[in-house]
Amino acid sequence: MMLRLRRLRLFRGRLNRPAVLLFCSLLAGLVVAGAAFPAVAMSGLAAKAGAESFEDLPAELTVPQVPEATQAYAADGKTLLATFFDENRQDVPLDQISPAMRKAMVAAEDHAFYHHNGVDLKGFLRALVSNGTGGSKQGASTLTMQLVRMSLVYGATDPNDVVAASEDTTGRKLREMRQAAALEKKLSKDQILERYLNMAPFGHGTYGVAAASRFYFGKEPRDLTVPEAAMIAGLVKSPSFYDALDTKGQGYQQTVDRRNWVLGQMRETGAITPAEETAALAVPLKVKGKTPTNGCTSAVHNDWGFFCDYLSRWWMSQEAFGNTSYDRERQLKGGGYRIVTTLDPAVQKAAHKNVEQYLPTGEQDALMVAAVEPGTGRVRALAANRTFGLDDPAKPKNPISSNPAQARDDIRATYPRTTNPLLTGGGDITGYQAGSTFKVFTMVAALEAGYPLSYQINAPNRYPSKYTTAAGTESACPGTERWCPSNDNAGMAGLHDMWSAFGRSVNTYFVPLEERVGAGKVVDAAKRLGIKFRAGNDADMAKDESSADGWGSFTLGVSATTPLDLANAYATLAADGKHCEPIPVQEVRDHSGKLLDVAKPRCDQAVDSGIARAAIDAARCPVGDQSAYGRCSGATATVVHQVVGHPVAGKTGTTDSDRTASLVATTTSLSVAGILANPDWPETTENMNHNIVNPAVYETLADAMKGKPKKDFPKPDGALVNGEQRSVPSVACRSVDEATNTLRNAGFRVEVDDNRVDSSCPAGTVARTDPDGRTVSGGLVMLRISNGQGQSGGRNDHSPGGNGDGGPRNGDGGPPADVPPGGRR
Repeated sequence: MMLRLRRLRLFRGRLNRPAVLLFCSLLAGLVVAGAAFPAVAMSGLAAKAGAESFEDLPAELTVPQVPEATQAYAADGKTLLATFFDENRQDVPLDQISPAMRKAMVAAEDHAFYHHNGVDLKGFLRALVSNGTGGSKQGASTLTMQLVRMSLVYGATDPNDVVAASEDTTGRKLREMRQAAALEKKLSKDQILERYLNMAPFGHGTYGVAAASRFYFGKEPRDLTVPEAAMIAGLVKSPSFYDALDTKGQGYQQTVDRRNWVLGQMRETGAITPAEETAALAVPLKVKGKTPTNGCTSAVHNDWGFFCDYLSRWWMSQEAFGNTSYDRERQLKGGGYRIVTTLDPAVQKAAHKNVEQYLPTGEQDALMVAAVEPGTGRVRALAANRTFGLDDPAKPKNPISSNPAQARDDIRATYPRTTNPLLTGGGDITGYQAGSTFKVFTMVAALEAGYPLSYQINAPNRYPSKYTTAAGTESACPGTERWCPSNDNAGMAGLHDMWSAFGRSVNTYFVPLEERVGAGKVVDAAKRLGIKFRAGNDADMAKDESSADGWGSFTLGVSATTPLDLANAYATLAADGKHCEPIPVQEVRDHSGKLLDVAKPRCDQAVDSGIARAAIDAARCPVGDQSAYGRCSGATATVVHQVVGHPVAGKTGTTDSDRTASLVATTTSLSVAGILANPDWPETTENMNHNIVNPAVYETLADAMKGKPKKDFPKPDGALVNGEQRSVPSVACRSVDEATNTLRNAGFRVEVDDNRVDSSCPAGTVARTDPDGRTVSGGLVMLRISNGQGQSGGRNDHSPGGNGDGGPRNGDGGPPADVPPGGRR
């Protein structure tokens, strides 16, 4: 066949003008026969082009699903959040395209569209004669043939196929004719026209009449007028040549001339009357050139960028959209999905307003607020005092980083513009220490181990824990490697239960409680409630229970987290222990409108509902609410309940030296967490102020809860309030083995603290137990071993002594300054 085609091309190249005229006259003579016997006529042409017959040409054609933009909306299903595309195209059904647009396209490209069977033989032969005799260049492709060509291009998987689908040869024309004729047997005229209008290019990166209508005129295709439709229809011939936005060159006038020509064709086909033509010609061409948003850096609302980025990252992690990241990105940018996200415009507006009020964009420190719905995991808001976007490298607005190490390398800060996922984590963003907000995980683990809310510990101002740190450091017990965390002030020492200890954030209550439960159990509770361990050191410590058991400072919030994870952890407790994976979508439909199941909440029962209710009951204390049993005494953020006006639970958190400040507050229907930190320099020497982060959180929650009915948290069961407690046998001055057996026979777990304490008991014998008196049935009893020196005075007979714990400022934080992030010591 190729040899025949080459011979035909050589033969045609050698024809002189008279010969061409003769040849074309002979072909023109086939018109009459072709009208009656098109297959016979086309077979003759096919033979001249090198094919055995017209029927031998390929007829099968599948009109492919062409790339179509994905649109994401807010939770109301109406407010556009962002559009994602490689080709700006959104398919619309034919009944959503104005009749004027349909008629204009037929008039501009194929007068006989509704009268032929895919091939306009007369037009083809007429064009062949004109082209062969030097007349005006004519294409003679019907709309159906053009659809065939576009389909072949979009369906091609090999670049050579793209070239073959576009080459200007008679052979290509014949293949198009054959496939067009076959396509007309499969699809109706309206179906063909609809596909054509949705596939054709219209210049400036617009594909399909919907995108063109919105770009040029800022309206939907159903609203296009006659002159507007004529202008758009005229672009198909040469989208790059006819440029109505080119007002300085010839493009604008050429487009006007082309529009006017199409109007004449519409009058000629009877689509419009001469009077309507005259009226349309008098309308000045005014185009908007409104470029659509594409991606998250151009989100419709500039404060929605961080949520948009979270949506994009979530999409890229879902296997439902492809096996590889490439496949998933192609689906996002070309699959034509309609996404209804979980973003609540009202909650987002409130979060953004409050963030900007308390720390405006442009400030060095980052104020970050996230809101999650308990029971579904739906992310309702993500706000930060940053603009989501890239800094201009040519004219950067971001200053040099405040981090000295980065500043030495002239690395710029992440404000006022950044695309880092500050609120949700990912990439290099591992999170920020959230201080005493993490004490809730110790409380959950303790409740699961049988320790009731009323469990008491006599918390000293400084507690010699079983965990170790570097000797000689500020956080070490004098002369030892024992970690001795302390409280913010001496007034916090004394007898505490979980209500008072959590309400006042008594560090020297929670470290010994963590010892009795096991740090591994505490870390496991945090995992189940939704805390991710993104930082390398944190991930190593949290990989299994044995590794985590040495992580004593975990209860004081030294692990990096994000506002989103923190909000979701407390949302899990507010949902009776039902943990739901944070999710940014509540409905996803494919290009055909089919509802996908990827948006369903993904939930599990992380902790028993009774445990969750008990933890929430104590968590009402720090934020000024009252427990169901009236046991709250003291709070670190009393104003939260006053402002929110609904039953509320939560916790403040501060890291050592005030390097971060946090607050999380939750009702039964919304959990909001905020962190104030320096993302560029976690070890900042500046103090983070709770007067900034706290109101940004509780006022966001208050705004979101306005007008909603007040719903109380369920009251926890009495067994989790009082528990089953037993007396601890006295084993002072006994051998370790004897004391261990006695306590185990009494139903307690036993551990031995190898660090010796001052006591008048013989060296190596038991000086005392922690706790003494009474404790929970089956609970842990720690044996403190005597060094044979000093007078035994009970649990607080040594200095530092007692079974307390400690930590940073305001009773709201992580380890002392010399304990590294991750608490490895």
